[in-house]
Amino acid sequence: MSSPRKTEDFNASDRIELRLLENSVHFLTGEIDENSVFAAMEWIVYENLDIKQKKTLTLYINTTGGDLYQAFALIDIMKTSQHTIRVVGIGAVMSAGFLIFAAGTDGERYAAPNASFMCHQYSDSVSGKHHDLKATMRDGELMNERMISVLKDATGLAPSVIRKKLLSPTDTYLTAKEMVGLGIANHILT
Repeated sequence: MSSPRKTEDFNASDRIELRLLENSVHFLTGEIDENSVFAAMEWIVYENLDIKQKKTLTLYINTTGGDLYQAFALIDIMKTSQHTIRVVGIGAVMSAGFLIFAAGTDGERYAAPNASFMCHQYSDSVSGKHHDLKATMRDGELMNERMISVLKDATGLAPSVIRKKLLSPTDTYLTAKEMVGLGIANHILT
């Protein structure tokens, strides 16, 4: 059994990670997949092991998207947190990352002025037998309904408005100012 490392033995990267953890900060970057989402969920659960004192967890998001199933797993964990989840959208906040951003605590969603935000309908390539096609189409309908639910909770907008403004047949790109105007973001980062 090895002895615990002393802080002074940490390299620069270790020191940065420790400092971020001490200050309840996490970065969700790159592809939204099982690994990136697991790290974010693990961080939130870890922070919730101690709820004696309420605090704000800050999640920086910079992603072009990825696995929507994994995004919903993270959203569910975020919604069960006893602590405030502040989200800060930087760089690219797109697709599955857009929904994760929207799931941040109301009043604590910050959009960087130079970030690119994009939302779109769920889509999946469909091929196979007729009954498989029907099942895949049903799954797509359920995914879109979940997306509408997350966006409705975040914005208070009616589902018809969400479908028209955010989940149209084409990708919807928004500025930080438009994000605030729609109620998806609460503040522009300054």
